[in-house]
Amino acid sequence: MCNTFSTFGFVNAWGTFQAHYQQSILKASSPSDIAWIGSIQYSLIFLPGILVGRLFDLGYLKSILSTSSVLLIVATFLVAQCTRYWHFVLCQGIVIGIAAGGIFGPTTAVIGHWFHRRRGLAMGWIAVGSSLGGTLLPIAANNLIATVGFQWTMRIIGFILIVTLGVANLTLKRRLPPVNVAGGLLNLQAFKYAPFTAYCLSAFFSFLGIYTVLTYVSVSALELGISESLSFYLLSIANASSLFGRLSSGLLADRCGPGNIIIPFTAVAGILTYAWPFARTQRELIAVVVLYGFSSGAYVSLMATPIMSLGVTDDIGRRIGMFMSILSLGALAGPPISGAINTASGGFEVVGYYAGSMVLVGVALMLLTRHLVLGRVLGKF
Repeated sequence: MCNTFSTFGFVNAWGTFQAHYQQSILKASSPSDIAWIGSIQYSLIFLPGILVGRLFDLGYLKSILSTSSVLLIVATFLVAQCTRYWHFVLCQGIVIGIAAGGIFGPTTAVIGHWFHRRRGLAMGWIAVGSSLGGTLLPIAANNLIATVGFQWTMRIIGFILIVTLGVANLTLKRRLPPVNVAGGLLNLQAFKYAPFTAYCLSAFFSFLGIYTVLTYVSVSALELGISESLSFYLLSIANASSLFGRLSSGLLADRCGPGNIIIPFTAVAGILTYAWPFARTQRELIAVVVLYGFSSGAYVSLMATPIMSLGVTDDIGRRIGMFMSILSLGALAGPPISGAINTASGGFEVVGYYAGSMVLVGVALMLLTRHLVLGRVLGKF
């Protein structure tokens, strides 16, 4: 939980930084250009999985965690010194993204070692850290920027990460002995299994759209004339709501199967992405972000769980790593594409159509995966 607070929770706070940079430090840059910083973060939290997963299978854990933790903390302090666009791309986009990926990847694989029957609930509890971080860090950042300035805000966040990552490094460990599974860094044979390939593609398309609302909801609220204080809190409201989505979906997943839970939840997130640009009032926006946070949180918390069942446990780290590396490409491209569409169209309506459609394409591929695995309508997936 401390790991996901420090990685996904921190990255999920990007919407606050996007809005702040557009208004102050990087106001000369376009929304699409600024969005690349957050997209690089989103992408790199998953992309190192292909290497980290393989190293985890070979027995490496503590060395990866400690090195990545130090890198994340140092990069956070360095963001306080950034003044130009390329500074932010390097420190907040690339370095923080890679460091977060080095922490998040083995955290997910460890769950596969320790849990089987209650794996969905365990993943739900792990994901609670992401919700807490995504709720508390935007609130802290918004208030601290107004009182102590941007530089000390980033330093304070750095000190928080020292505590949370310190706890994580002291407590996280693997259960099973290392196994040198044949095939090296990649297991291309896994893609011959059609359900695995279809599920990887579903994540790629889902991530082309799933982070669009979280990235731009504060900006869209400001453009509607909603107060700055509430606009910045919308991201925290969405992340707080996602906490309940993550926990409830984790409980249901162990009974019904994770795939059977994330398919309807993700479909709701896609539909709400269509609805978001048409929420014109304060109440409508709050309703959309609450429902969106709940439904998207269920998907993000459980998305790796079906992968654990689409192969043997000995290869779990490498398989999750390949899955995350594929979806990282969608996470990288999604928000900047949305930003470019916003710039070209002059509004968020077409952005909602694009992002919602990508999420629903992902849902269709999840349904295909389920059909390939079960071959029938009813069944646990």
